[in-house]
Amino acid sequence: MAKKKNSRLVAADIVTQWMDDQSFPDRQLAQLEHDHAFILEVVNGVVRNQNIFQWLESQWLKTIPANFFRSVLQVGLYQMLFMDNVEEYAVINETVDAAKGRPGGPGNAKMINAVLRRAQRQKEEILEQLAEQPAHIRLSHPKYLMDRWIKTYGEADAVKLAEWNNEPPSTILRIQQSAVDPIGFMDMLRDDAIEPEIHPYSDKEIFIVLPRGVPVRKVPGYEEGWFTVQDPATSVAVDLLAPRPTEDVLDACAAPGGKTAILASRMDGGLGKLVAMDKHDDRIDVLKENQKRLKLDWIEIVKGDARYPEKTFGDRRFDCILLDVPCLNTGVLRRRADARWRVDEDRMGSITALQTKILDACSKLLKDKGRLVYSTCSLETEENEGLIARWVGNNPDFRLGKMEKAFPPESGTDGAFAALIRKK
Repeated sequence: MAKKKNSRLVAADIVTQWMDDQSFPDRQLAQLEHDHAFILEVVNGVVRNQNIFQWLESQWLKTIPANFFRSVLQVGLYQMLFMDNVEEYAVINETVDAAKGRPGGPGNAKMINAVLRRAQRQKEEILEQLAEQPAHIRLSHPKYLMDRWIKTYGEADAVKLAEWNNEPPSTILRIQQSAVDPIGFMDMLRDDAIEPEIHPYSDKEIFIVLPRGVPVRKVPGYEEGWFTVQDPATSVAVDLLAPRPTEDVLDACAAPGGKTAILASRMDGGLGKLVAMDKHDDRIDVLKENQKRLKLDWIEIVKGDARYPEKTFGDRRFDCILLDVPCLNTGVLRRRADARWRVDEDRMGSITALQTKILDACSKLLKDKGRLVYSTCSLETEENEGLIARWVGNNPDFRLGKMEKAFPPESGTDGAFAALIRKK
């Protein structure tokens, strides 16, 4: 039998990959066979707390080591400072061992050992000093982002938002009510020693919070398609669009398919058509996998680019369109630990240009008197209210309807924005 790999080393390798190319290895994490929960917490914790580790490095290190050894050090520091359920001797021994097997390992292992033992001795003092640092350091968010939020929401709400982002995310299921009775489903969970909690945001859709540590694939009804894994904020845009069973509906940026599934539930049994489009083959595969599991064979899945939808649809037109555009993800930083480090002025400009281009193109697919909901999982005005106001002002054939926004500390959900636009 192959020897089980040092879990601290596995975590460090994943963090190193992120440091090297800034691409977060979601799939690598999903495919872990051993110590999944531990490695997931450590990797997300290290990525999330970069400002804190850089603050420590600036005080304690004369030179910053290569990314691999820096990752090993941060993996150890995260456990030592922020995890209460680990043995400190194991943190030091296994983290130091993780460094030894690479070129340059012996010298860097000594440095890592010294830093971790210092953190062990001075933990209380370190945390007291950290609590006195500016919000962007102690809450480990880009200063650019914290300054924006303080200006937009005020300091108290900006701090609440950053604190929310640093909490472990809950796993939330939406019950597929066309497939299973919600009360019966929850009774089955209890029979399986899983105590569900109904999320207070439930209304037309019923969302339940799973206890921590319950693997989704082990939940009764997974294979049968009785639920989808999604946050209640995903229902905001669908509620605003309000698709009718007889309409032709397009979900223009559909993968992974959570909103598509809600759209389908609202149209179930009708004579209308629902089309789910996405650009990338791997995301199309995810859409088809969810379609099969949820037994939604009547949905049409197509490959297409929302910037150029006429190449896919030609003269075809729709009664309503859900346009969940790519965004900066600042409403889902609790789930996307890495996304906070990709927000800056340049990216804000490029993403709003892309969003406007997609809105321009897809709005042309609406029938007369059709409606479109533009949505993001971002909290930034430039991507949301500001963009929509400018776009409607530049397009007199459309008028703005209702807008909705979910602010996580208040809604208890991911952040979301949605705006209803009607074609005159």
